[in-house]
Amino acid sequence: MKKATLTQYSIAGVLVLVFLIPVIYIILSSFKPMNELFSTTPTFFPNQWTTDNYIDALAKGDFSRYIFNSLIVAVSSTILAVVINSMSGYALAKFRFKGDSVIMLIILSTIMLPLEIIMVPIFSVLRFFGLYNSLWALIIPPAATPTGIFLMRQYLLTIPDEIIQSARIDGASEWKIFYSIILPNAKPAIATLAIFSFMWRWNDYVWPLIAINSPKKYTLQLAIANFTGEFGTDYNSILAVSAISMIPMLIIFVIFQRQFVQGTVESGMKG
Repeated sequence: MKKATLTQYSIAGVLVLVFLIPVIYIILSSFKPMNELFSTTPTFFPNQWTTDNYIDALAKGDFSRYIFNSLIVAVSSTILAVVINSMSGYALAKFRFKGDSVIMLIILSTIMLPLEIIMVPIFSVLRFFGLYNSLWALIIPPAATPTGIFLMRQYLLTIPDEIIQSARIDGASEWKIFYSIILPNAKPAIATLAIFSFMWRWNDYVWPLIAINSPKKYTLQLAIANFTGEFGTDYNSILAVSAISMIPMLIIFVIFQRQFVQGTVESGMKG
């Protein structure tokens, strides 16, 4: 048993190292001067550490504005996604009404549709409501996703109906049942949904490219692409900004990973 465990940990460690080496190399390269970055004998660790790449990138491209825009979009969209998908998943998991199976089937069928197919209808709706070229055009469309609804519904099905029925007998309203019973017991699913939602919005490039045309409202990914075209291929600054763009994702992952483990342990203790 111990040998099998040691083998599993060894394989996992090797896989983690393989995936982390490129990321570590990007971070280390962001501290290299230009002549060392393109040296004929490349080095993994910088021989001469410098923060000029970060200073130049922030001075040239006004990346503080783009980071702020990305944070607004990612955080707001994630909050909306958690609230709306949790409510939809709760309704489809714990309520029985005419056509509930058909609605779920339609929602699942939309997962098979690529984003390119629905871009034009979404864009038309945004133009109709006057949301084009605003951050709301990036926040509202992904607020409810078929993946998020399916994830929440499948997890909420595991919560015993007897708990909800007991709360109703005690006089609890549906809203109180939702935020006092459903949400605390759905922490693992909520953490997973939040991590993926933030990651999708933070790294999104195609949809912001379509919905935004004002440089002041660019997200970080758009700014990096525009930065490459406007100032040539300044790899040092691009590496620095890319390293900065990893920080929010790491913070969100660490925060919600702890909540995920805590929610899993609490669910096991209650069960």
